[in-house]
Amino acid sequence: MLTTKLLHPDILAALARSGHFSQVLIADGNYPAASRSSPTAAKVFLNLMPGVVKTTEVLEALLDTIVVQEAAMMQLPPGEEAPVQDTYVRMLPSGLPVKYLERYAFYDAVCSPNTTLVILTGDTRRFANLLLTIGVVKVAQPS
Repeated sequence: MLTTKLLHPDILAALARSGHFSQVLIADGNYPAASRSSPTAAKVFLNLMPGVVKTTEVLEALLDTIVVQEAAMMQLPPGEEAPVQDTYVRMLPSGLPVKYLERYAFYDAVCSPNTTLVILTGDTRRFANLLLTIGVVKVAQPS
């Protein structure tokens, strides 16, 4: 039996195929995944209905399962607010580098062959897309 919070078999399989520097996109319900993601990335549809599943719930499960090296979010246009981005920063490990990319630079980053997994949610919050870069698992070496 698994002991992590994450139990979704397709997400676990995609993460098992990923490695250091692989990227995982947690996408909100408005993200154009068909045209703005790597064609080789596994796509998992958790968008049951508007508001279900939320990106923060996916992030919670992922943080219990993988090491995150870096995160990227879409830069907000002038005058826009996205409280969910502040929530992500609080949820991510302290001191983790977070980049804010211009909209099309964010799309380009997601379209990279490094993006191995796209998780689509039903989250209706604007600018709730989060691109995670997988880090290295540090294992104690036997003496």
